[in-house]
Amino acid sequence: MGRFEQVTPEGPETNQHDEQRSIRLHAFSDLSHVPAATFIYLLKDCYGYGTNKATSKFKILMQLVKVALHNGPQPGPFTYVVQCMYIVPLLGKTYSEGFSHMLTSSLKHLKSVESAQKDFLEAKHLAAQLVLDILDSIVPHENRILVKLLETFEIELRDMARALYDSELDDGDLMKAREHLRQQVKRCMESESNALAVTLITHFSIQCCDESFIIKLIKNNQLEIAEQCAIFMGKEMISLVVQKYLDMKMLKSANKLVKEHELTEEFPDVSYLYKESSVKKLAEKGCWDIAETRAKKDTKLLEYLVYLAMEAGYMEKVDELCKRYSIEGYVDSLVPEKVFCVSDYLDLKKLDVEEIVWVDEINGLLNATSDIEACKIIGMDCEWRPNFEKNTKSSKVSIIQIASDKIAFIFDLIKLYEDDPKALDSCLRRVMCSSKILKLGYDIQCDLHQLTRSYGELECFQSYEMVLDMQKLFKGVTGGLSGLSKEILGAGLNKTRRNSNWEQRPLTQNQKEYAALDAVVLVHIFHEHMRRQAQFGVSEGSRVEWRSHVVSRVSCTRTPLRF
Repeated sequence: MGRFEQVTPEGPETNQHDEQRSIRLHAFSDLSHVPAATFIYLLKDCYGYGTNKATSKFKILMQLVKVALHNGPQPGPFTYVVQCMYIVPLLGKTYSEGFSHMLTSSLKHLKSVESAQKDFLEAKHLAAQLVLDILDSIVPHENRILVKLLETFEIELRDMARALYDSELDDGDLMKAREHLRQQVKRCMESESNALAVTLITHFSIQCCDESFIIKLIKNNQLEIAEQCAIFMGKEMISLVVQKYLDMKMLKSANKLVKEHELTEEFPDVSYLYKESSVKKLAEKGCWDIAETRAKKDTKLLEYLVYLAMEAGYMEKVDELCKRYSIEGYVDSLVPEKVFCVSDYLDLKKLDVEEIVWVDEINGLLNATSDIEACKIIGMDCEWRPNFEKNTKSSKVSIIQIASDKIAFIFDLIKLYEDDPKALDSCLRRVMCSSKILKLGYDIQCDLHQLTRSYGELECFQSYEMVLDMQKLFKGVTGGLSGLSKEILGAGLNKTRRNSNWEQRPLTQNQKEYAALDAVVLVHIFHEHMRRQAQFGVSEGSRVEWRSHVVSRVSCTRTPLRF
């Protein structure tokens, strides 16, 4: 227990602490003469001693209890723990559940110890009696601890009957024990302790629930125990749960049950519906490549993916898929009215944007920088190729977009960095470190982190002044930048190209327009916000509001801006 110690001055108090610690250590090293009550109160004393965090203390105590249960508890470790479980609730809720979990978990490794086998078999009767006492509210343990006792002591119906009737058992006693437990289950149902009810039903094979109970569990969103109960009751009830999942559009859960319990004949369309739903979700997230991988072995799914691309206005993806899989005829068969109206989204024409300038060489970089320096407010964003493999690093940032309300510059960071990193650094520092230019971004700290990770040796992404994160300014708005655009400007953004390949060269015109719009729209949102504030006579207040969110970061290695 030395890891719990805290330094105290020498004197009477120190001696007293040392004596208490010695008593604890002696007790844990030999439990043969330590009653269960004493052991529990010593555990509580140890837990309250020292300055370690609760989780750390609990882990240390857990190891201590595991070792202590090898040190002669009488009459044996399993019986000893049951005795402790009667004492633990007296400590109060602060300790009861945690200590109970600790004690029962500490017994797992003892099941394989030959010398403890006899005590394990004898303790099952005592543990069954404890379960009955918990069910009758004589011993106030949480339901989760009762379930833990059933699992740890492998309590069977025979053990419960023995605890109830304490005699040589016959079939009649087992039937009476099952009936007793059936009544307990009904009480659990009445008190809404449904998880415990299902545990007792499945653990002791008690037939006392019907279709209405399953439906009630699903309505209460207790889906896991609804499945557990249905599986116990048989194929008909599993089919009921599957149908309820289908009604609730929970296709993944429905498909899982159909597969696991061989219900394909009863639900032949579930597998396809789930795949279709999966493809749609991926498309909505802009993960078109993954959606294509999921669909490529099924022509019907590929056609559906083409429809989703048309619906989103992603026509280059439509052409790409049709050519790759030779399904051009499918597009001709679609009813035009079913295709989503792209004009519902905001675009550059609606914002009267005059020009998109692609910058991938040094002269263009210099000219673009001069033009940007003449602006008072700019929007910023960046893009990188998505990486969908788990536990892999993000790709290098490919482009950075910097825009006024009329012109958007798209900088090819990869090429500019390869050609002249010093010129790139110098030009972008002139923008990033200018206190005269307000730089708008959405979740801009994320972009700056990615830029620093991608181009860490460049100082232009280490220091900045006058940066405003629009996400923080509009905290209450959901739906990302598209949601903010819809809230302020009346129309959202088409995000279907978000996860396209930003490292391909040349970028498509649609990619350029998508990238430019993400930067330009920030300026328009800011202007509209300020206009509304001024309209209601609170311009000064709004000025204070947005200025309170402006941040700067000055690197200690910052050098004068020169080129």
